[in-house]
Amino acid sequence: MDQKARTGEWVLVRTDALPEVYGKVLEVSDALNSGRFTSVSEAVRAVGISRSAYYKYKDTVAPYLGSKTDAKFMTVDLVLQDSPGVLSGLLSAFAKVGANIVTVNQQSPEAGSACVSICAKTDGMSQSLDTFANELSHVPGVRRVSAISQKGGEV
Repeated sequence: MDQKARTGEWVLVRTDALPEVYGKVLEVSDALNSGRFTSVSEAVRAVGISRSAYYKYKDTVAPYLGSKTDAKFMTVDLVLQDSPGVLSGLLSAFAKVGANIVTVNQQSPEAGSACVSICAKTDGMSQSLDTFANELSHVPGVRRVSAISQKGGEV
């Protein structure tokens, strides 16, 4: 077996087996990403590590998100009227039911219509996909809901 140090590889290690500084670096990163703190100085002071420790490890530790496989997503393909505010109204309909937009892809409009594909997390949705698809078809400027599919289970 090769005894050379493995540099640049990622490994999965339980946090209780790591030195405390790694967990604190993750806390600082989370606090900055969530907007709880606006500067590294504030965040490291609150967590209790030095700025140099944070900068030394910030690019080498990351939370493991792979175990969160219960996320549910839907993809909705639509044809929209090429008019100001139509896409905005459509996105508001997603927000209204608690669907969290992940991606929006829109083709260039042709002959007054544009094809749009929206992927959204459905974990927080307050209604079924069938009901939501019906509501989308009534959003002003939506000409057609051409497809709606879900990955990761039922709503």
